[in-house]
Amino acid sequence: MEFAFTCLLDLKCRTGESPVYDERTDTLYFVDIPAFKLYAYGVETKELRSWDFDREVACVGLTEGSDLIVALRDRIVLFDPATERREVLCEIEQDQPATRCNDGKVGPDGAFWIATMDDRKDKEPIGSLYRVTSGGRVEKKVEGYQIPNGIAWTPDGEWMFNTDTRGPWIDRWRFDRRTGDLSDRTRIAVLDNPTGRPDGGACDARGSYWSAGVSAGRINHFNRDGELLGFHPLPAVGPTMPCFGGPDFHTLFVTSLREGRDPEQLQKLPLSGGLFAARSETPGFPAWRFLL
Repeated sequence: MEFAFTCLLDLKCRTGESPVYDERTDTLYFVDIPAFKLYAYGVETKELRSWDFDREVACVGLTEGSDLIVALRDRIVLFDPATERREVLCEIEQDQPATRCNDGKVGPDGAFWIATMDDRKDKEPIGSLYRVTSGGRVEKKVEGYQIPNGIAWTPDGEWMFNTDTRGPWIDRWRFDRRTGDLSDRTRIAVLDNPTGRPDGGACDARGSYWSAGVSAGRINHFNRDGELLGFHPLPAVGPTMPCFGGPDFHTLFVTSLREGRDPEQLQKLPLSGGLFAARSETPGFPAWRFLL
C-alpha cells in the first residue's frame, strides 16, 4: 500500500520531533527542539497551540493525569498545558555540557525513557539511555550512543527497539514491563543510504517497527527481525519520527526538519520542517502514560 502524505502544518520547524497522540483529547503533541517550542495540534479541530521554554525541548510524553512529561536539554519537567505550570522532576547530565536530552518516550512500565546525545558537531559515543520513574528517580540503563533515537515498544510490551542515527543501526531488546529490565540485545539492522539513517521510530498494532529514514526522505517499515517490508517517501528532506494516532489509530503522523540541510534541497522540498500525515492500513495503538 502506497502512502499519500499530506502536509498538515507548514511550520518549517528547524527540528520537528517527538509526535505523540493523546486519544483522550484528540491532540497530537510534538516539539521543535532548537526552537525551544512545544506544539499541540487538535486533529479534528485543526487548532494549533504552542508554548515556549528556556532551553531545547527534546521530547514529550503523556501522563496518567492532565500533565505532560517533557524532556528539556538537561532536565525532565511536568507541564500542565492548561495552566502552564512547570515542575522539575529531575535533572539529566547537568554536569556534562557537551550532551543534551534527545529521544524519549513513556514505556509499558509507566516510566519515562530518555536518551542523551553528544550535542557537538563531531559526535562521540558519550550518550546514554535513562529510565525515569515517579518521584524523579533516575537509572542509567545503557551507555555508548552518539545520537540515540527510535525508542518504541511492541504492543504487548515484550520488545523494545532503539537506534543510533550515527551508528547507523537498529537494536531490539527483550523488555520486562514489570521492572524495566533490558536483556537479549540484538542488532537487527545496519542502515545508511539508500534506506536512510534511522531516526525516530514507532510500532504498529502488529508489532512491526516503523523508522524515519532521516537521510533518505522516507519512512521505513521493518518486521521485528529487521527485514525491510516496505518504505514510503515523504515530500521532505528529513523525516524525523512517525507516530500512529487519530480516532482509529490508522493515521501515521510524521515530523520533519530543515536544520543542516542544503538550501537547494529545501528549495526542491519546501515543505520540509512540516507535520505530515497519511492513512495507514495497519493501525497503531494508544501511547503508554507516565505513572505519577
